[in-house]
Amino acid sequence: MFGYMGKILRINLTTGVIGTEDLDFELAKKYIGGRGLGTKMYMDEVDPQIDPFAAENKIIFINGPLTGTATPTGGRYMVVTKSPLTGCIASSNSGGEWGAYLKYAGYDAIIIEGKASLPVYINIEEEKVEILPALDIWGKYTSETSAALKEKHPDSKVLTIGPSGEKLSQMAAIMNENDRAAGRSGVGAVMGSKNLKAITVKGAQKPVIANPDGLKAVTKECRGMLKENGVTGGGLPTYGTAVLVNIINEHGVYPTNNFQGGHDPGAEAVSGETLTEEYLIKRNPCHHCPIGCGRWVKSEHSPEGVGGPEYETLWVFAGDLGINDMNIVIDANYWCNEFGLDTISAGATLAAAMELYQRGYITDEMLDDDVILKFGNAESVIHWLKKMGKREGFGDLLARGSYRLADFFGVPEYSMSVKKQDLPAYDPRGIQGMGLQYATSNRGGCHVRGYLISPEILGLPEKLDRFELAGKPVWAKIFQDLTALIDSTGLCLFTSFALGAQQYADMLNEVLGTEWTADDILLAGERIWNLEKLFNLEAGISPEEDTLPPRFLEEEMPEGPTKGWVHKLDELLPLYYQERGWDEDGIPTDERLEKLGL
Repeated sequence: MFGYMGKILRINLTTGVIGTEDLDFELAKKYIGGRGLGTKMYMDEVDPQIDPFAAENKIIFINGPLTGTATPTGGRYMVVTKSPLTGCIASSNSGGEWGAYLKYAGYDAIIIEGKASLPVYINIEEEKVEILPALDIWGKYTSETSAALKEKHPDSKVLTIGPSGEKLSQMAAIMNENDRAAGRSGVGAVMGSKNLKAITVKGAQKPVIANPDGLKAVTKECRGMLKENGVTGGGLPTYGTAVLVNIINEHGVYPTNNFQGGHDPGAEAVSGETLTEEYLIKRNPCHHCPIGCGRWVKSEHSPEGVGGPEYETLWVFAGDLGINDMNIVIDANYWCNEFGLDTISAGATLAAAMELYQRGYITDEMLDDDVILKFGNAESVIHWLKKMGKREGFGDLLARGSYRLADFFGVPEYSMSVKKQDLPAYDPRGIQGMGLQYATSNRGGCHVRGYLISPEILGLPEKLDRFELAGKPVWAKIFQDLTALIDSTGLCLFTSFALGAQQYADMLNEVLGTEWTADDILLAGERIWNLEKLFNLEAGISPEEDTLPPRFLEEEMPEGPTKGWVHKLDELLPLYYQERGWDEDGIPTDERLEKLGL
């Protein structure tokens, strides 16, 4: 079986039964792997109406056919389950090394079911698979857990949750290699609900490649394209994702004070340029990655440094809170990693709390400390982040995310979220296609389900007028379908700055021995997107939730290059549904589903 290892590991934490199953190769080819195959497997076994924290719920860790191969960035894996944050399908992506080593251990996926009576972790060393007690590491930070488990299992790669996952925070992440995160949708809380602290993997097996010489040639071509591209060969290697701070700010779509504004005069202090010049120790690339956008930076927490913040993290703990202090951002990123928190939702929840304080909904009397939640109050960030991570006092309410926080006070409109998941660092009023993608994303507010920043801001593969409506539904669909495909291969989304559908088809064909065209793999991406939509509909997620917070639809941007604009979702959404072949209510038609084999 080319590309795949051909084995799925199934572990029942209630009974302690461990078994292996053969991978259905025909199903794998239809849904590729990763996000697509993981979603199909999950839907075949789990009722979409299930409580995410029920023992009957399952969580799937799955790599793609290109994971662990020589393809550029071939190290990604997905975590698939039902999100406790949104109620939607959750498929959270992470890099680092763990995903590749799951394949080297001999497995394409792990299906976790049931719930352990006491905290446990799973150790995988190829055929040796064991469920072991984790009482000694339960409650520990992620770096402490990783260090303890690497001492017990030398040369293993460690995936773990932190205290936030144990305490079932709806924004809890799953961490690997200390600073790589399957960050969004609260997947860490599902792991915590099963009393599963960590999974260690080790192995030396390698996937069999259908055409090694052909793969070598295609990989060389793709690496050359990545090196020659201005983003993947220049901006990202030099400055990391933080290169976007100044670019987005200059366009007037860099959200400030919980998206009340779109331009920050002080953003240079937390820019990629500043991070590189004053704080960078070294680049920190993921497995087989020629881009190397990861940062390793100076920190008071370690003389060797710590994992550095991504663009979204820089923004959410700076501009979105009315603060521009790089040391606070690095510290906040460190604590999110240690607690196992999604940095976007953690920072966005603090921003929502600060606006609720600004408008009088949160008062000093409600807070159990003297540290007020006020825009620009730098000392409040780490204080309340730790309270959130520990679920102490008012931090317990914060740990539920911005939507539940704002809804608690009867004003959910102050949560800048879609389907209860917080929006990332791009104001949709000045990027019409991106706003449409936000509203229609199958996992709630998200930038990496269809990164239309690429054409609308960066001009890749071509420059689009960011305010223009014409053609944006077509672009949204193409980007969403291509992203679903990439997430299923085991490659990093950032490769799409330089590569197109044909290059992904070429890599898959050389690994798997298939003869797919670019159209074939885009059809697979569309199939995956529609499958996720079907899950959400069955889970009770109404098409009425394909919308944006009222602020973006009703309040004109008050300042900067985007001044005077709102998002015109009402004009774009019907055209998007039409482009997808769905009915006017946003429901996939029987004809479209038949075409997709669904």
